[in-house]
Amino acid sequence: MSGLETFRELMLAEDPGFADVMRCVFGIQEHETETYLAVLDAPDSTVAELAEDLDRDRSNVSRSLATLQEKELVERRRKLLDGGGHVYCYVGEPLPTVRQRLHDELDAWTEFVHGRIDDFGSPE
Repeated sequence: MSGLETFRELMLAEDPGFADVMRCVFGIQEHETETYLAVLDAPDSTVAELAEDLDRDRSNVSRSLATLQEKELVERRRKLLDGGGHVYCYVGEPLPTVRQRLHDELDAWTEFVHGRIDDFGSPE
């Protein structure tokens, strides 16, 4: 299934998957959803490790991670190395938290739409 980008597409989809809902609600792309799921599967991964797991180049994964940070779906943590220096690792927002955010966003949208329906035909 191609990525769903609007609530209308989500509503009309016969069998939307979790990734489809994430893309629609959070306004992210398929590769960003894949990156989030990869971070969940391998917490504390570096960009290089994720790029290898996802079979994508590092710059592409870095851009995905930046978007996911903006959406508060992943967190970047600085990890000190034994030999000195540091590396950045990524941890995904826990799935139960993301599920709740999805519910909250969809509930807010539904409430908005119900308000529009209720206001229809009312004098302004």
